[in-house]
Amino acid sequence: MRIERLQQEFELTLRWTVFPLHPETPVAGQDLAELFAGRMDVAAAMARLKGVAAELELPFGERTRTYNSRLAQELGKWAEEQGQGAAFRNAVYQAYFSAGRNIGLESELLAICAELGLPGAEAERVLQTRSYAAAVDADWERARQLGIQSVPSHLYGNRLLVGFQDYPAFQRLLSV
Repeated sequence: MRIERLQQEFELTLRWTVFPLHPETPVAGQDLAELFAGRMDVAAAMARLKGVAAELELPFGERTRTYNSRLAQELGKWAEEQGQGAAFRNAVYQAYFSAGRNIGLESELLAICAELGLPGAEAERVLQTRSYAAAVDADWERARQLGIQSVPSHLYGNRLLVGFQDYPAFQRLLSV
């Protein structure tokens, strides 16, 4: 499914809001089996996610760790202002879900910026000064107020669609 296709079909303007999924995750990351011990069969969940991703033609690698996404979210807000929000989100998705890269590391985020041709010195300044922290805090608060508890979540009006979904699910969400 392509976001652009939905935007055209329903004449949408999308607002991306970032969400604090496991904000306590250390920079070095955390093993998924440890994070979900006693609460979830990680292998089964990953198999389901991989199957859904394949149906949606999304790349999805073998993930065993989760990483802290806070800095990626802050840099993403900056990338949006550079007109590169979608490219940055896609690159971070590929890095995290497909390649298993640690998006909590400044070096990885700067490498992603370099891959996209975003100005490295400016990206580094954004990370060092945390100049987009307030924007991310505002998004986190908005998500909390809306009752968002997982990602991805898609809100249209007062209707919510949670999880990776197929194109017809989005059409149903957006149909009045």
